[in-house]
Order: sequence, then C-alpha cells, then structure tokens
Amino acid sequence: MTARFPRHVRVRARAEYDRAFQQGRRTASPLFSLHFVAGPPPARLGLAVSRKVDPHAVGRNRIKRVLRDAFRQLRPQLRAGDYVVVARRAAADTENRLLREGFIGLLQQAGALPPPGAGGTIPPAATAAPPSHPASDDPADGSSLPA
Repeated sequence: MTARFPRHVRVRARAEYDRAFQQGRRTASPLFSLHFVAGPPPARLGLAVSRKVDPHAVGRNRIKRVLRDAFRQLRPQLRAGDYVVVARRAAADTENRLLREGFIGLLQQAGALPPPGAGGTIPPAATAAPPSHPASDDPADGSSLPA
C-alpha cells in the first residue's frame, strides 16, 4: 500500500461536510466525534480540527497527521462512504498513540471496523491440527516400534 493520501479519498467540499453533518450517523468519544454517511467507494476521510481544540497550528496539524495515517492504513477494511472526524479539546493534550487508539475504537464503536478478536474461539478447520493416529499393534503394516 502506498503512503499517499490522494484527493479522491478526501472529503473536500463544504457540501460534502454539510451532508455528513446533516445526514450522517454520529458516534462520539471523549477525543472525537465521527459522522458517517454511506456512499460509493472508496472510503473517504474529512477532518475538522478547529482553533478551539488547539490554538497552535502545529498541534492541529499533528492531530490531523495521526488521523490521516491511521485512516490510510485502515481504509481497505472500512465500509465505503464518507467519514468526517471532528476533534475535541481533549485531543490536543493526548499523545499520538492514544489518538490513534481512540480513532480506531471510535470506528469500531460506529461499526465501521470489526472489534478486535471477533474471529471467535474455535480455530478454522484449515488451521486445526490433523488427528493423531496411535501406533498399530499389527507388525504387517510396518508402523509398530520394535520392543
């Protein structure tokens, strides 16, 4: 996968943001608010990080950079549509790892990503070990060990 974040996977126009805010399903956490509107592929990301979140551009850009990177890596697993993330004040004081974990948790809460460990407790048949066969007592098959 490339490290780029091309224009076609970004929510860019004001009308697209308005549609997400008005028609989208909202999910919230202490760090972010997520508005999701199902749509045609690919999954697209829009970010809103205001000066109220962090008055310094460096801090706002850090939050956006972390979210873009996480989205870029998760995009193949996400449902098609527009994801608009609005950062909250607590995000400014949160370290990058926790921002990423908070974003992933919000996507799982919204149903866009499967929860961790959703595979179940029974291993798939392809990975199960074949049944072991005890050694036969019949010397004709050649599988018995000498005594």
